[in-house]
Amino acid sequence: MPITKSAKKEQRASKRKKVFNLRNKRDLKGSIKKIQKEEGETNKENIKALQKAVDKAVKKGVIKKNTGARKKSRFMKNRKA
Repeated sequence: MPITKSAKKEQRASKRKKVFNLRNKRDLKGSIKKIQKEEGETNKENIKALQKAVDKAVKKGVIKKNTGARKKSRFMKNRKA
C-alpha cells in the first residue's frame, strides 16, 4: 500500500492508464484475429484497420515502435505469400 500522498495519486493514475492500455491491446489483438480468420480474402479495409490499430498502439506507448513495425511487416509478408 502506498503511504505518501504522491504515491497514492500515482497509484490512481496507474489504474487509469492500465484501463486504456488494456483497451488498446484488446483492439490490436482483435483486429489481428479478425484478419487471420479471413484466410483467403483479405480486403484493403481490414489491412488498413490492422495498420491503424498497430500505429495507435505504438503512438500511445502500448507496444514499442519496432514491435509495431515487426507486426505490420510480418503480416504483409504472410499475406503476399
